[in-house]
Amino acid sequence: MLDGWMRRLIDPPLNRLGRALAGRGVTADTVTLAGLALGLLAAGLIALGEPALALIPLLGSRLADGLDGAVARATAKTDFGGFLDIVCDFLFYGAIPLGFVLMDPAANGAAGAFLLASFYFNGATFLGFAILAERRRMETRARGLKSLYFTGGLLEGTETIAFFVALCVWPGWFVPLAWAFGMLCFVTAVSRILLAKKVFPPE
Repeated sequence: MLDGWMRRLIDPPLNRLGRALAGRGVTADTVTLAGLALGLLAAGLIALGEPALALIPLLGSRLADGLDGAVARATAKTDFGGFLDIVCDFLFYGAIPLGFVLMDPAANGAAGAFLLASFYFNGATFLGFAILAERRRMETRARGLKSLYFTGGLLEGTETIAFFVALCVWPGWFVPLAWAFGMLCFVTAVSRILLAKKVFPPE
C-alpha cells in the first residue's frame, strides 16, 4: 500500500548511490547477495535471542535490496538479476519469521507457522499475477522500474519491513503481531485473486 509513495521518496538518493557503486565496478548481483547475507545474519541473531542487534543487518539488508536495482539501472538490467533479486527477497521474508520461531519454538511456533503460510499464499498470488501480466505484456512503474509486474495490495514491502522492525523492537509481542499480520496477508492475497479475475477474464 505504501510502496508507491516510498519509492518516490527513496529512489533519488538510491539512484545517486547506485551510480557511485556502479562507477566503482560493483555489480547489482553482488549487492543482491550482500543484502541476502545481511538478512540471514539478522535472522540468525534473532534465533540466538538478539532481535535488537538484528535490526542493524536487517535494515542494511533492505538498503541493499533497494540499491541493487539502482546499480542495475546505472549499468545494465538482466533477467537473471531480476530473478536473483526476487528469490533472495523471498528467502529473506521467510528467514525472519523462522528466526523468531527458533528463538522460542514453544511460544512462537504456531503463530510463526501461520505467518509463513500467509507469506507463501501471498507470494504465490504475487508471482502468478506477474506471470499472467507478462503474457499480456502489461507494464507498470508505480513501484519503480522492476523486472516483474508488481501489483499493489494492502501489504507490500514497506509494511513488511515496518512489521519486522516492530518484531525486533517488541519481540514479546511476536505472537499477536504475527497472527494479525498473517491475517492481513491473507486479505491481500484474496484481493489479488479477485483483481486477477477482473483483469484476466476468459478470452
